[in-house]
Amino acid sequence: MTEPTYRIYALRYARRDARRHEHFIGGDPHDAPMPMDYFVWVAVNDDRAVVIDTGFTAEVAARRKRDYLRCPIESLPLLGVDPDAVEDVIISHLHYDHVGSFHKFARARFHLQEAEMHYACGHFMKHKKLRHSFEVEDVVGIVRMTYADRTVFYLGDGEVAPGITVHAVGGHSMGLQCVRVNTERGQVVLASDVTHFYENMDSGRPFTTAFHVGAMLDGFDTLRALAPSPRHIVPGHDPEVMRRYPAVPGLEGIAVELHRNPSA
Repeated sequence: MTEPTYRIYALRYARRDARRHEHFIGGDPHDAPMPMDYFVWVAVNDDRAVVIDTGFTAEVAARRKRDYLRCPIESLPLLGVDPDAVEDVIISHLHYDHVGSFHKFARARFHLQEAEMHYACGHFMKHKKLRHSFEVEDVVGIVRMTYADRTVFYLGDGEVAPGITVHAVGGHSMGLQCVRVNTERGQVVLASDVTHFYENMDSGRPFTTAFHVGAMLDGFDTLRALAPSPRHIVPGHDPEVMRRYPAVPGLEGIAVELHRNPSA
């Protein structure tokens, strides 16, 4: 049976100025500007829309000094997606910039790795360095969703819907997962924070926020094994994504089409 195909969109909702040393363990000898974009993603076909990650709120953006461009969930109708009708949301991990607006979905189930919930609620959160990437109210909110029968936990790889699978990677966060989506150009791998930038993976230098560095390095290999080619891997925070992929007509600078071939 042929797997269904999806259109995939990356929606840019925030950004921040940063420098190269902030993005590579061990720093970087050429400490030039290296800004970061923040995205949510959505996979759509005639049968369903599956949202991947939910971004953060304006309040969190102000506290963490991020440039908040738009509410990612309230912007989904720009892509023809009604948040109230979405039934499945994949959470790559529970860091603040990937789960923060979960409460804006009226009925969705949230798909995440059980290891990530253990991490966010476990003893490692006694370390300020590790808990800095979490917002406690987000974590508590997902616990509440569990008690409301609105979470789906995975112990490793799994299928969310025909043509959409999740793959446990870890490293950056204990329960980090990437997502593979079947499209007209083949299997596209949404890396999320398995690789923040193209350069993290291409140079073999992981991002500075790390739970397990070895698993982060292994994660680069996992991305390559899941994807038909490097052109099918989409990093989680690289502004280059907005330049390489064609813009959604009328949404230039806001959303791009990942089911189309990139320019590089």
